[in-house]
Amino acid sequence: MSTDFMLALFIIALGLSVAGAGTHLYQMVWRQQAMLRFDGATYIRSMGHLAMSFVCGPYIMLMLGWKSDDKGKVIVSAALLSSFIAFTWSFLTGIMFLGAYVASTGA
Repeated sequence: MSTDFMLALFIIALGLSVAGAGTHLYQMVWRQQAMLRFDGATYIRSMGHLAMSFVCGPYIMLMLGWKSDDKGKVIVSAALLSSFIAFTWSFLTGIMFLGAYVASTGA
């Protein structure tokens, strides 16, 4: 495999790992289910929900696609679409976090 492809996989893994850790941290601290939203009682809470949705969105999207229907079966097209969206989103957030890390360490 080429090094560019391996770097892309690493960035996707980094973005998805940060999203998963952020999702579980959010659920542990605020004791509510993490979901994609931008509502809030105040402007600050709305911006907080928006930031949480941006960072944790790939993991939430991936979990939404793997939910089963009433018969207990996973819809393959929904799982594939949500996986594609989540991995693309993870790539973008992974680049953001990797860039912040490299900039902060001066590497």
